[in-house]
Amino acid sequence: MNRKLLVLPAMVGLIAPALAGCGGSNGGSGGSGNAIVVGTTDQIQTSPGDGAPLDPAAAYTIDEWDVLRNTFQTLLSMPPTGTDPVPDAASSCSFTDAAGQNYRCTMRSGLEFSNGDPLTATDVKFSIDRSLHIQDPNGPSSLLDNIASVQTPDDSTVVFHLKTPDATFPLKLATPAAAIVDSKVYSADKVRDGYQITGSGPYTLDSLTPGDKAVFSKNPHYKGAYTLNNSKIELRFFKSSEAMQSALQAGTIDVMNRTMTPAQIAALQTSTAKSQSQNIQLTQAPGTEIRYLVFNTNDPSVKNVAVRKAVAQLVDREALVRDVYARTAQPLYSMVPQGITGHTNSFFNLYGDPNPAAARSTLQKAGISTPVPLTLSYTTDHYGSVTAQEFAELKQQLEASGLFTVTLQGVPWQQFRPDEQKGKYAVYGMGWFPDFPDPDNYIAPFFGKNNFLGSPYNNSDIENNLIPRTRQQAERSSTVGSFQQAQDEIAQDVPFLPLWQGQQYLAARSDITGTEWALNASSELQYWELGRGVTS
Repeated sequence: MNRKLLVLPAMVGLIAPALAGCGGSNGGSGGSGNAIVVGTTDQIQTSPGDGAPLDPAAAYTIDEWDVLRNTFQTLLSMPPTGTDPVPDAASSCSFTDAAGQNYRCTMRSGLEFSNGDPLTATDVKFSIDRSLHIQDPNGPSSLLDNIASVQTPDDSTVVFHLKTPDATFPLKLATPAAAIVDSKVYSADKVRDGYQITGSGPYTLDSLTPGDKAVFSKNPHYKGAYTLNNSKIELRFFKSSEAMQSALQAGTIDVMNRTMTPAQIAALQTSTAKSQSQNIQLTQAPGTEIRYLVFNTNDPSVKNVAVRKAVAQLVDREALVRDVYARTAQPLYSMVPQGITGHTNSFFNLYGDPNPAAARSTLQKAGISTPVPLTLSYTTDHYGSVTAQEFAELKQQLEASGLFTVTLQGVPWQQFRPDEQKGKYAVYGMGWFPDFPDPDNYIAPFFGKNNFLGSPYNNSDIENNLIPRTRQQAERSSTVGSFQQAQDEIAQDVPFLPLWQGQQYLAARSDITGTEWALNASSELQYWELGRGVTS
């Protein structure tokens, strides 16, 4: 594959220079110093109908995948830079046919789970078959649903037979959806509830107390692609970004990542922060996270495409990222973000700058009376506290036109996610952190019978023609035309409305090394990259 995605981060807002690479007595893979403490506002906890937040067959949110990425192995994994997977539990993998429908992996020798059980090809087959059998409605099995069968000719060989050609299959094997579980521990037909993990990844999960902290230790049985620069990580959960920042400034945590507010990021980027936050550095990296509105195309209020188009003609993304996100994000005019092969500004090309007159004309031609009542729903506690401000801004923009009257509805994530799956919201906000850095992952998960959102919208051209065609093209630059066509069709029908594309930020005490490599292209935090050096 000849794709390019810039993932090398830049250091910005350096408050006290970090001595990355200097190392200290507590650094290195064999270090036994104090745990590196990472703060997060993510909350990992069980909820009604979802008692297995750390089972790979059921987990499919960025906070859950952060944990899985560090505790489970996959046959392949994503490198710190670049977009081609490298072997992890496998020693080598490749397609064995020109069509891209049969894929063979050879396992590393001597693999073990954290409990000492041997890890063989049988466990790989068990893990894949298990996820496809369980088909958890909130899980990632859709990433694996093109697998027709898995064969294990011997203990070190796994052969995947695909239903249709799929050049993105190696990328899918590098996600936690294909995490390898112990067949002696995990049930074949039900998920493992609670917070216990038996994996073969770089770390073991020693304990997890919801609302307080999770403790991870170096896995002595790990054999894979990564070298650990620390021996222990403590993940501490905070109820607010402000409390998390206070802990960083006080030195009770070493790193904070998700979710920092735009105001916090802006302050760390300015010279005034020097007097407020001693020995703290901010790392910025290009991001591929997107935010967007979803329209339930079966809901009477937005079933008419003219209503959806009118919203697209009114939303001012420039004002949104300026006034709400302090320019820590950038406007997005397609579901495929900048930096990913095939990106094009389809929504701008079709609708241009915000235009109330054009929106009024769109509604009038469709015979729709104004103002149109509309309810916008959002989650109050999953994408950061600033989400409420974002939706207040969207309400103001739509109502300023005189064409809509907007009611806002904020819902906790534990209720929000199952409710949106059941089609209870007319228009609602969602975010997408890519499973892997390929345009396919910004299009395919949103279409088809088992799509990620449970969306009733269907597009036979995208589902039956464009996606299958692009998956036959190993040279991903050859897919540009097809993915641009898909984005144009989405802009025509407006089942989704892209809003903005995020950047990645990590703030850390100046003695923490490896921050420039710690965030991967899917915005997951790779604990093993963090080390402890010398305080400046």
